[in-house]
Amino acid sequence: MSSRPIPADLLPWALSSLRLPQREPVPGLAIVAGDASNRRYFRLDPGGSSFIVAEAPPETENNEAFLAVRDCLAGLGVRVPEVLAVDLERGYLLLEDLGDRLLLPVLSAGNVDHYYEQARDILLHMVAVPDSAEVLPAYDATLLREELSRFPQWFAQALLGYTLDDRELAWVEALDQLLIDSALEQPRVLVHRDFHSRNLMLQPDGQLGVIDFQDAVIGPVTYDLVSLLRDCYVRWPAAKVEAWALSHRNALRDLGCLPAVNDTRFLRWMDWMGLQRHIKVLGTFARLYLRDGKAGYLEDLPLVMGYVREILHKYAHAEAAFANFAGWFDSALMPLVEQQSWSTAR
Repeated sequence: MSSRPIPADLLPWALSSLRLPQREPVPGLAIVAGDASNRRYFRLDPGGSSFIVAEAPPETENNEAFLAVRDCLAGLGVRVPEVLAVDLERGYLLLEDLGDRLLLPVLSAGNVDHYYEQARDILLHMVAVPDSAEVLPAYDATLLREELSRFPQWFAQALLGYTLDDRELAWVEALDQLLIDSALEQPRVLVHRDFHSRNLMLQPDGQLGVIDFQDAVIGPVTYDLVSLLRDCYVRWPAAKVEAWALSHRNALRDLGCLPAVNDTRFLRWMDWMGLQRHIKVLGTFARLYLRDGKAGYLEDLPLVMGYVREILHKYAHAEAAFANFAGWFDSALMPLVEQQSWSTAR
């Protein structure tokens, strides 16, 4: 959590926006766990009902996009917070409070099928957005490549202290290109970009609410699916993941959102999309620690590395780019990983 002080006018703005009579003592703002951005969230309870007050600095946060995506998702029937007041100039938002029950700590082997079916149903609602929706940017090759570039810069070099030579950079580029090509050949839908158990909120009526959606784009059909099924914070058996994925493929096909795609091709799309995401995440989590001082993400690196190595080795026999990257990762980076305080191999 950032150590910057709470703006002195944030609480008065929120109370004024609620048009509540003045009373003593004046309610305060309680910190709510934030996300990986510069946004900060606070809970305000003036009595009776609680609200979320967000401070999202306009110089770093795209609040217009947050509002536009919220409206888009709400129009598709997705449970998202109501917006009660906005000050775009200062970056202040007053939001409906969806509670503090994240899906992640509730998940178990006994209930995951139930909750993941609900989550996949949300994704089926989201595919109804028009491909040409002007509110959402394209998840294009430039963005995919920028995300992948965080891995050599922030994970390998900045975190592990490893500088890639020209041959190794060529191996990374070859794999990157395969992953980008696979992503771009997939049907395009609304992509949340962080659709996982820490951004799904259990509601009193049994619904799942969705938060942290401001970075949504129009992109590959498997992106949010693999974000959910190969969550960076919880792992499920490979057989269950495959069954869930193919069930979702069938539902997309029944809706007319997906052409006839056999099991092998759809699972390859998902595997390679997940590999792109998890390589990106290694770089992003390293950056959050080194640049932003958010050390909590380090403990999630081992699970993400496990996903990366699993998919690299799954396709290494058939794809030279996978084999080269896997061999380099295992021989050059893993010995350095094992020296880190956050490594489970210590």
